[in-house]
Amino acid sequence: MVSNTKIKFRPATMKDADILLRWRNDPQTRKSSKNSDLIPMKQHVKWLMSSLKDKNRKIHIAERGRVPVGTIRTDYLNGVNELSWTIAPEARGRGIGKEMVALFVKQIDTPIRAEIKIDNDTSKHIAEYADIDLFREENGMLYYQRPATFGSKKN
Repeated sequence: MVSNTKIKFRPATMKDADILLRWRNDPQTRKSSKNSDLIPMKQHVKWLMSSLKDKNRKIHIAERGRVPVGTIRTDYLNGVNELSWTIAPEARGRGIGKEMVALFVKQIDTPIRAEIKIDNDTSKHIAEYADIDLFREENGMLYYQRPATFGSKKN
């Protein structure tokens, strides 16, 4: 059941390092990630510091009622926002992923793409719910995209 409390997004900060690493190292998240390695804290902190300084990368924390429920990262390259997302393990199975990504992509008017492992049914459903369409399958990956929209708020 999905709560009536609206999801809100805020920029990630270094204070989010612990929760982001916990979500990233969750076994289900690792299984669904391109890189399924367990990430040590030192490596994660270095990555997060670099990511927060990167003008083409944005990391957002999704919150419902001030409780973190997931994260969405955008990497802007050649006029396209590539999305990746993670749902907090404790928030899974309640439709939050669909709601979170669908709400987030409404704020982006540039083209969007996402790469999803072929066996990641949950993320496939989330992408499709957010009107990001499958356009190619290659080497065990599914490539989703949505063209530019007009009248939306830029990311």
